[in-house]
Amino acid sequence: MRIAVVRVTVDPARELPPETLRQRSEYFAAQANKSGMRVLSMPTEQHRELRVSLPGTDAAELRETVAALCADVFGTRPEIGPATFVSHGTDDDAHGVLAGFGIAGELSRVDSGEGYDIVTVRLAAADIGGIPESRIRTALEAALNCEVQVIVD
Repeated sequence: MRIAVVRVTVDPARELPPETLRQRSEYFAAQANKSGMRVLSMPTEQHRELRVSLPGTDAAELRETVAALCADVFGTRPEIGPATFVSHGTDDDAHGVLAGFGIAGELSRVDSGEGYDIVTVRLAAADIGGIPESRIRTALEAALNCEVQVIVD
């Protein structure tokens, strides 16, 4: 399962007094834990942003889940940032990157003999449409932290 991180400015209008912000942040953390989320950083009086990690693959759905809990707990109109995904260099991460482009592919790995993997990704030409191959390769290299060869059939 992929893990997303969502950043949220919980009080963009700076309406909450510091003590209320602290109390609601603690309550949010407790509710987030019950919901399978993990609070990575809490808002402060100066920076009213929190970071939450949660499992899932649908970025829009994950953002909405966090937004709903924030709105409920803080009683504000939170500003939700993008969902980014934590990468551990696994094949699941690579499939997640491909899914982000709306495509699927076959992966294979070989040991380079020099201490790193080389991942070959086979894609159907009809699937990639107008997506530049270099963009796909760069995203995969960033997620996998290894050499990636893209083969378009």
